[in-house]
Amino acid sequence: MALGNVPPDRTLLEVLREDLGNTGTKEGCGEGDCGACTVVLGEERDGQLHYSAVNSCIRLAHSVDGMALWTVEDLAEDPLIQPVGDTAPAAQQTITLHPVQEAMVQCHGSQCGFCTPGFVMSLFGMYQRHIAPTLPTACGSLPPEGALAPRGGPSALDHVRHGQPITRELAQEELSGNLCRCTGYRPILDAAQQMASLPGMAVNEAEVLQKLKLLRHDALAQAADSAYIAPSTLPELLTARAAHPGAQVVAGCTDVGLWVTKQHKQYSQVLDVTRAAELRQVAQHADAIHIGAAVTLTDAFAALTAQWPQLHRFATRFAGLPVRNSGTLGGNVANGSPIGDSMPLLIALRAQVVLASQARGERQLPLEDLYTGYRQNVMAADELLVRIVVPRPSAQEQLRAYKISKRFDDDISAVCLVLNLDIADGTVQRASIGAGGVAATPARARHTEAALTGQPWTEATAQRAAAVLQAEFSPISDMRASGAYRRQVLGSLLQRYWLESQGQPSVSLDTLTLEAAV
Repeated sequence: MALGNVPPDRTLLEVLREDLGNTGTKEGCGEGDCGACTVVLGEERDGQLHYSAVNSCIRLAHSVDGMALWTVEDLAEDPLIQPVGDTAPAAQQTITLHPVQEAMVQCHGSQCGFCTPGFVMSLFGMYQRHIAPTLPTACGSLPPEGALAPRGGPSALDHVRHGQPITRELAQEELSGNLCRCTGYRPILDAAQQMASLPGMAVNEAEVLQKLKLLRHDALAQAADSAYIAPSTLPELLTARAAHPGAQVVAGCTDVGLWVTKQHKQYSQVLDVTRAAELRQVAQHADAIHIGAAVTLTDAFAALTAQWPQLHRFATRFAGLPVRNSGTLGGNVANGSPIGDSMPLLIALRAQVVLASQARGERQLPLEDLYTGYRQNVMAADELLVRIVVPRPSAQEQLRAYKISKRFDDDISAVCLVLNLDIADGTVQRASIGAGGVAATPARARHTEAALTGQPWTEATAQRAAAVLQAEFSPISDMRASGAYRRQVLGSLLQRYWLESQGQPSVSLDTLTLEAAV
């Protein structure tokens, strides 16, 4: 479907509800927190269809140009979604519920129904990633396990072999961006586990990919002076940045979308960096991981947790999955919010950022040196952040990341602290500490690092360093926490790090399982 005359700052939700009349997608919070507006995007990656659930309320409509889009109306009506093994023409098919919808019905997962479309679409994204690749084809065979790798994450086939296509923990993680105020979450989590046992339905991916190919061809005809500029290569992107320094730069739109919906800002021209192929890559080098600025938070955290598995829980607490599916690591870093969780982590990992302009080429600097003040940075008007370089860990490295927030899932940090100490022969050889929520910018705790470096790793050292850390920042009091609370938490987290380094098990919501709580 082709739509014309769509303003560059119009949201996808506005187009769906107001222009196309697809009112099944609901508007709840308007800021990507509740998930009522969730839709699923399909994008070609390496010849396969990649699915992601996203919030349509803060996603700019132009950003999905050339992608497949499913709303809740499509699940029972899209002719490209058919029962597995059913070869009857689409015109002869009777409308049946998708397994996702049927599971919600059977498990009584809906009450008032307002949040239900969003839950259904998040479940559909989960179904396509974890269940659909394992379904028998028309000839009754399963795809080879290696073919599942491009979907991302562990092979869903492994879950099927163990009789648990979707575990309770996986369902809870992937539905963390959807809120319900009526039923409670138990029946919805039941539905997440139930849908794999129902008769399967599959997307005709070959036909979808063919349609996307035609859409890409049409997109190439877009005028170069369009109000929504989305170059497909880095040189073209830098040329566009130099030619249009006043254009609003967007990546995943999870911040700019908020400025549109909550601050009612308007943008006559937008420069989208996410189409540039060079910015969408994760490159593995011997000494470092190079993460393109347009790599989604989901994929960026997957690359980091592959190297540092202990970051998994921290990564899943960065907003909800639909936000991570849209938001990008480069956008989070460039935005420079003092309560952004990725920056303290990257500071502790000693990451560098690479800035580029058409006229001067590239320059590289430590991430913490990017910021000059609240949401201010050193980038020139013609510069863009193009990638983040994360050094690989040393053999002595001990990394821990802590997030303190009022709500465990889908919430903004009151305090974020990431500690990365190289400890050898009982001595702190090197310390890197990143902090968020305690200053006007994401900050490096340099004084605390100095108090630790070269010192014996003892309880006394940890206590002295905790006192230095508490004195190093003067956090403000706001709706999330008081300044005094934040200072107290900083010291407590450093002492927690000491206890965990001595083998004391962590006792917190991070390690609490649903089964243990029953």
